[in-house]
Amino acid sequence: MDVFFLLVFLAFLFVMSIGGVLYWAVMSGQFEDSDENASVILQDEDAACVRSDGKRSRAAPDVPSAIS
Repeated sequence: MDVFFLLVFLAFLFVMSIGGVLYWAVMSGQFEDSDENASVILQDEDAACVRSDGKRSRAAPDVPSAIS
């Protein structure tokens, strides 16, 4: 019977810790804008190829060139 009470207590602690993590995730803004990540793939890729001076480049700036 003592093991039963120990398991109930451990289950209670486990549920409370999961609830605490979920509360922290909601309050820290983890679920604020879930639609933005889904729509990023649909955006035009040419916007990533515009350099800081406004001119377009053929390759993305963070992609290293194969020709040295």
